[in-house]
Amino acid sequence: MPVIDTAELAAIAMRLQAAVREAGDLAALLQRRPLKTWTKGENSSVVCDADLAVDELLRERLAAADGIAWLSEESADDRSRLGARRVWIVDPIDGTRAYIAGEADWAVSAALIEDGRPVAACLYAPAGDAFFAARAGAGATCNGSAIAATAGRELAGARIAGPRRLLERLAAVAPPFTVMPRLRSLALRLAGVAQGVCDIALVGGDSYDWDLAAADLLVHEAGGALAPIAGGTVTYNRAVPRHGILVAAGRDRYAALSELLGDKRLALP
Repeated sequence: MPVIDTAELAAIAMRLQAAVREAGDLAALLQRRPLKTWTKGENSSVVCDADLAVDELLRERLAAADGIAWLSEESADDRSRLGARRVWIVDPIDGTRAYIAGEADWAVSAALIEDGRPVAACLYAPAGDAFFAARAGAGATCNGSAIAATAGRELAGARIAGPRRLLERLAAVAPPFTVMPRLRSLALRLAGVAQGVCDIALVGGDSYDWDLAAADLLVHEAGGALAPIAGGTVTYNRAVPRHGILVAAGRDRYAALSELLGDKRLALP
């Protein structure tokens, strides 16, 4: 459980929900206007002016008070965050390529991290009218209704989403399964596990804190797990906020998949 007391965490979660909803509405408005786009970084990821506008709004609403540190895909990394117990981790628009293309599979994602783990989170997909929220120990919701990961250990027929290369390698050792459409928003892919519309989601080895943090708490509070295939916990706010291959599923199904891949020694580096 978080160090923040229940009342303080509830108040912060309410402020987070208001900020993320406002940010999503701004992003939806800007999507209907001409966008300026460019590429950045070693992998030439796409960014647009709406990313920066949404980032600025969220920083004003969230980081202006309480002295909580900040880590965002679209902000310069202030390394002082490494000495902070609490940090906001934000992806202003997760699924920027879909957003620029005028498509629906994008979302605003934000989470409060305490001692390396998320304790409050929101994920808002305006085009799909889906607002996800979670608070440590209080469950996860979509549009105010409780959500839950699917129960059971069965892998045969499971609905699985993820990168093609991982799905192909899994298909070589697992019982036949159903491949789900791959969303360009990783956060929404993971939220599908929390919501029970997808049984297993695979995450390639190139994700960052801002891709995962909010969805991680959603999955956890919905009775699932998001973790490396060999087990363990995803820790946030590290010096290098990048993660290897991960699996999200209901806890029993995660355990069954972990056992299968351990037995088969599937090469998921």
